[in-house]
Amino acid sequence: MHLILFFLLMFKHTLADYPAFKVALSDKGLTDVSQLMSVWIVNALKATELPEFRGELDIGIGTIDFALSNMRIVHCSMSESSLVFVKGTGVSVTVTQLSLAVTGSWTTHFGIIHDGGSFDLAVNNINMNTLLQLGDDGAGHLSVSSVTCSDDVGGVHIQFHGGASILFQPFVKRFSGHISDVLRQKICQATEQAIVDLERHLLEYSVNIRVDQYIYVNIPLTSSPSVTDNSIELDMKGEFYSSSSPSEPPFSPNAFDMQPAENYTLSLAASDFCVNSAAYAYFSSGLLQMNIRDDMIPKSSPIHLNTSQFGIFIPQLRTQYPNMEMQVLLYVSETPLFSFRSTEVDVHVTAAAKFSAVKHDRTLIPLFRVDVDSSFSGNAQIDNIHLTAAFNMNNLTLTLGSSEIGDFNTGPLEKLFKMAMSTVVLPKLNGFCAHCDRC
Repeated sequence: MHLILFFLLMFKHTLADYPAFKVALSDKGLTDVSQLMSVWIVNALKATELPEFRGELDIGIGTIDFALSNMRIVHCSMSESSLVFVKGTGVSVTVTQLSLAVTGSWTTHFGIIHDGGSFDLAVNNINMNTLLQLGDDGAGHLSVSSVTCSDDVGGVHIQFHGGASILFQPFVKRFSGHISDVLRQKICQATEQAIVDLERHLLEYSVNIRVDQYIYVNIPLTSSPSVTDNSIELDMKGEFYSSSSPSEPPFSPNAFDMQPAENYTLSLAASDFCVNSAAYAYFSSGLLQMNIRDDMIPKSSPIHLNTSQFGIFIPQLRTQYPNMEMQVLLYVSETPLFSFRSTEVDVHVTAAAKFSAVKHDRTLIPLFRVDVDSSFSGNAQIDNIHLTAAFNMNNLTLTLGSSEIGDFNTGPLEKLFKMAMSTVVLPKLNGFCAHCDRC
């Protein structure tokens, strides 16, 4: 039960108009979760410390006060749990044929007679079913509640050892029946308490997830979960912010749809607003820039950053600053904008490149700045959980923004830029998948 809702712990409600990120869990994913939940239940029970169990039993000639203590589960087994989507409501959770073997100590008090020893307890065929409703609590948070809960205990068998326990063996059936009644009361009580605890965690969990030291993503729900007969869909805000200077981007989200793939465990979808807000966050943080030095260029390259080679394209460099190393500050001057189409991604980037000459003491002499307007298009593909993308340049235009060395024709320099940026290939990015079989 906790596992199926684990990925909900980070989400709350927001009043944003449109979501920018969507997540859909399919029937296949729910089946995978149910298998994991079965393992989790068994391991959790084995690690559970059982509280002392006290009671009294009327045996006709008086009342026996008894206590079962030092109990531990030494064996636990169950058939696979079952999780099923219930349209418009949530998830039905069924646990069947759960059996436990427990050892512990017993003590009894009957008048002036005190006795004690050890015992072995076997509880067979515990069955439980609960219907979880997922919704909105009216105050903007995800709500999780138990609509119905039913349980049954197939049988309890107890064997006392030590002391004068043989005197109490005739009453074992009555002990067993009493324990069965108590267990029936406790199972749904414990289940409902677990749901209350889970909802409390939902209210406490932060919806701001740090991506790195520079940006974070805000992912509250924009509406209550949508549950069908075969899937659950979560609509999230999905907006990135700069950690140092959080602000809203100069564009707004639009409505977009996701088509979940039924043969996949999990489907994820991001709108162009989600990606563009990330670009804006990095841009606002001043991170979309880099200094390019000549020692960063492979020695085998035909072009190097020095005034002698660039003098081929800009003659005055050779005369004004002969045989000097150069450095380039390349930076994005406006937020890059991504646009998604059915099969391709379009990217528009406006940038600038400041060229400087490097003196022997490593101080810089400003030379000129060129403004770069470029657009790319490409596609991405998912290989397991790796994203690879390749973009081809559609357009690149250079204009002279400012110059300390006089005017010059940017045409030859533009050809050099196009040669260097003719194809951009993104490396593999771990951890993202549009549709995944195992996420």
